[in-house]
Amino acid sequence: MSQLKIGLQLGYWGAGPDPKMVQIAQEAEKLGYDAVFTAEAWGSDVFTPLAWIGAHTKTIRLGTGIAQLSARAPTATAMAALTLDHLSGGRMILGLGVSGPQVVEGWYGRPFGKPLARTREYVNIVKQVFRREAPVQNEGEHYPLPYTGEGSWGLGKPLKSITHPLREDLPIFLGAEGPKNVAMTAEIADGWLPLYYSPYRQEVYADQIKNAKPGFEIMQGVTVIINENVEEALIPLKHSLALYIGGMGAKSRNFHNELVKRMGFEEEAEKIQDLYLAGKKDEAMRAVPTQLADEISLVGSVERIKDRLNAWRETPVSSLLVSTRSMGELRTFSELVLG
Repeated sequence: MSQLKIGLQLGYWGAGPDPKMVQIAQEAEKLGYDAVFTAEAWGSDVFTPLAWIGAHTKTIRLGTGIAQLSARAPTATAMAALTLDHLSGGRMILGLGVSGPQVVEGWYGRPFGKPLARTREYVNIVKQVFRREAPVQNEGEHYPLPYTGEGSWGLGKPLKSITHPLREDLPIFLGAEGPKNVAMTAEIADGWLPLYYSPYRQEVYADQIKNAKPGFEIMQGVTVIINENVEEALIPLKHSLALYIGGMGAKSRNFHNELVKRMGFEEEAEKIQDLYLAGKKDEAMRAVPTQLADEISLVGSVERIKDRLNAWRETPVSSLLVSTRSMGELRTFSELVLG
């Protein structure tokens, strides 16, 4: 059995910031949590809360989970990451992802096309900045550097970061779902942030990650709910799954829906999407298979959760990221995983 680490996923803000954000991160650090992650959608950004947390902690790693590619030029993302890495004493994990077409085209006003090629170019540029071996250049179609296209003054020249990065190998993780995207992640990144992963269905991603380099980290978000009534405990997770499987994407293209089908729930995924898009959200929630919700989470009694952790220890997953805001649950999960 592998030695599991634990992390904390704080996500993105709702209508406002969580006033306990720093306190929760500090408690996680005291309890031995390895990393704390923040996120962004179309509200709070991913770097600013992480910098705030970093200023109030000392050892816990600081991860973006995830920074959306279309939100920033690759050089801007590299600047933010190397700055935060310096300020935190080398604790930064740069988690990147393409997001989805609704956000990319609707919020950022950028085309979503060719997500794999865009990601590969983006990561290459960020790595050039971190290595600081030569002025940054890129001949790709998505992020040409220097830019010489329409509107160019023709005065751009390759530049090297003024600031020397603290670590040229600052870890880059990718949020990836599709088989080709996950295979690329294992090839070019230092870690992977999956959305849904079942320890009971490892074959879904086995081929894509089999050639990952030594030290490749997989950090999986997991919902932990301590409740003797498993069916009741799974209701919030089923609501979330219904939203992602049914409504986070168009009928013709929903990456989350496609993943759940690959996990073996093809008919159920179709039904959930049909119900959700018809406005029948409660029915969609009830259509989410209990087996699916249970496999990707840790719910039930403390003893049941402890037992089901053994399945995770038999996987390539290196760390479980918990999303709780409860100090008590933070402590309990630490005791369960770390002993």
